[in-house]
Amino acid sequence: MVVSDTGVRVEPGSFRDPGNRVFHRHGEVFRGLDERSARDWRALAASDFFRDLLATGRVCGTEELLPTPVDLPWATVLRHERIPFVSHPYEWSYGMLRDAALLHLEILAAALAAGFTLKDGSAYNLQWRGATPVFIDVGSFEPARDGEPWAGYRQFCQTLLYPLLLQAHLGLDFQPWLRARIDGIEPEQMRRLFAGTRRLRAGVLTHVHLHGAMQARNAGASTTDVRAQLRAAGYTRELALATVRGLTKLVRRLDHRPADSHWVDYQRTCAYSVPDRQAKEQFVDRAVAATGGGLALDLGANDGRYARIAARHADHVVAVEQDPAVVDALYQALRDEGEQRILPLVMDLADPSPGGGWRGVERAAFADRSGADTVLALALVHHLALGRNVPLAEVLDQLVGLGTAGGTLVVEFVHPEDPMARRLLDNKPDGLFPDYRRDTFESLLAARGRLVRRVELPSGTRTLYQVALGG
Repeated sequence: MVVSDTGVRVEPGSFRDPGNRVFHRHGEVFRGLDERSARDWRALAASDFFRDLLATGRVCGTEELLPTPVDLPWATVLRHERIPFVSHPYEWSYGMLRDAALLHLEILAAALAAGFTLKDGSAYNLQWRGATPVFIDVGSFEPARDGEPWAGYRQFCQTLLYPLLLQAHLGLDFQPWLRARIDGIEPEQMRRLFAGTRRLRAGVLTHVHLHGAMQARNAGASTTDVRAQLRAAGYTRELALATVRGLTKLVRRLDHRPADSHWVDYQRTCAYSVPDRQAKEQFVDRAVAATGGGLALDLGANDGRYARIAARHADHVVAVEQDPAVVDALYQALRDEGEQRILPLVMDLADPSPGGGWRGVERAAFADRSGADTVLALALVHHLALGRNVPLAEVLDQLVGLGTAGGTLVVEFVHPEDPMARRLLDNKPDGLFPDYRRDTFESLLAARGRLVRRVELPSGTRTLYQVALGG
């Protein structure tokens, strides 16, 4: 939404708290606060614990605009740092979701100890600087009141804890569950999945069955009634802190060991020779260097070899890979290195993240978030065209659509006679892909951009292209 007279574009995903609203103006990110939220903000900004969160980067950079712009209808306005690439929890790996949950709990514990709390507990309140999580919902801090529970507990369970329990205890990938429902996994769903002896697994009895029973018992009670009951029972901030510490201990204990995956060891088992790999690395390095900074997408990133090469020149790199186990291994390596320019994401490019939530725009689709200066599509086209039956023209339309006018596409075409292409073709009826040919691919590519450079790898069965994308 754009307000023409002020140049404001309101963030579609920021409307659930009427006291504050995120918006964009002149390429910057702002948050407008009403009178009550402005008072909470000033108390927060004066606290030592919040200054420490800002200084250590655990909360996104935030400052108040003084004086408040007179053309904006808010009591005050905050300016936030811009997150390099907005992602959604159903695009994260298990390790990413767990580290995000731990950061959320760490911030909540610090807030409670200082006399504040968080109104929300949603996984969507966290984003990433590369492989480092950062809390972004500054508007959810408010003074804590004795006798009141953590209002965000249910959100935390449904969008963070339950997905972790699902994968740690049952081995089920959580991403499809979170993608299907913006509010996360309901307690009643979890109770069905964790019936019988499964209810005895760590965290399940307390945070699934007891939580669900409490919700059912208080279904007819108002929030005011529940708060009054808790105050009468002697619920204090110290008890809330004990709950947060217990949740932290539980989340740290939850572990997930992924099943063996062919793609985890792909660099060793794939068909590339040493000369092929060297030529490919040189081609990618030169192409990204020529484009310069900005955002690069590495589609089908696998272990991140080429994302790391792109990061030599791009400001930020988003490494997209379908296999959650591969993404988790890459994330853990990047995290251990302290890498803050490469963000790994779980996504099937034949079924990329759509728009979701209210009116389908509360959570933006992957294509609407992309706008990359460089798009790398290496050893990807044949998987989409032959493995998933997507026409070559539509594969290229998707790749071009994820870039920006004036940007660069680096794409690899695997010839039909290549061993990897033959493996895919052998599982299909004869003659199913008559248009999967190099000449057809080059003709389609020429219609979508200007060929800058072309290199055939030494093996003779793969060709790399650097294409300048038009307006």
